[in-house]
Amino acid sequence: MTPAPPRVLTIAGSDSGGGAGIQADLKAMLALGVHGMSVITAVTAQNSLGVQGYWELPAEAVRAQYRSVVDDIGVQAVKTGMLASIELVETVSELLTGVGAPVVVDPVGVSKHGDALLAAEAVATLRERLLPVATLATPNLHEVTQLTGLTVAGERDMRPAAEAMLALGPRWALIKGGHLEGEAADLLLGPDGVEHWYRAPRHDNRHTHGTGCTLASSIAAELAKGAEVPEAVAAAKAYVTGAIAAGFALGAGIGPVDHGWRTR
Repeated sequence: MTPAPPRVLTIAGSDSGGGAGIQADLKAMLALGVHGMSVITAVTAQNSLGVQGYWELPAEAVRAQYRSVVDDIGVQAVKTGMLASIELVETVSELLTGVGAPVVVDPVGVSKHGDALLAAEAVATLRERLLPVATLATPNLHEVTQLTGLTVAGERDMRPAAEAMLALGPRWALIKGGHLEGEAADLLLGPDGVEHWYRAPRHDNRHTHGTGCTLASSIAAELAKGAEVPEAVAAAKAYVTGAIAAGFALGAGIGPVDHGWRTR
């Protein structure tokens, strides 16, 4: 029999438009050669124009999905995305304590269109309960401010932001500078204090829906394959940069990155 590929679990919300969330995670995992599995935390009504609504699943349903997958199939890496509420953040934090596999936390606060995907009152719970169990946290600049109170106006501010994120408990922090001017530069900082910078040319393409989800799930895929964190981030960054360059129009708004760009 063919041996099973590495197994990666995404715990996130569903994007009905297929560009972000669970759908983006599973597409990226397939493209990178791992077996993707899912725990759905919420269902969104979402398209290229934004999020029209979302509905959380009961904590019992989230817990049951997780136990079904982990207890039978097992996982070699986990990625978290949209968790929506205090109860779900608490539930997922509890489940991931002692999971025995790398955990990549994408601290999703708002969608690409600016729609809230995490209740304001749940931010403190994410900060206090989920980040301490993370191997790596991957906040964008808005999420850095939401979680630490710091504003990143340029690359000079990224090191203090990374240090502030590490103080909240994850072993590594990746500060994504995609919203800054110039090159798309990200900073990874870990327990040894060494800076790892990842730079890529900025592509003139507004179809970037799902970028954050795709990056975090790609990192998780590389970790499941055995890469160390800096190498996993480098490989994921290269994959996502190509996906952004190949992003395509879909609907009347912002289209998705192309998860299958390497095979087209």
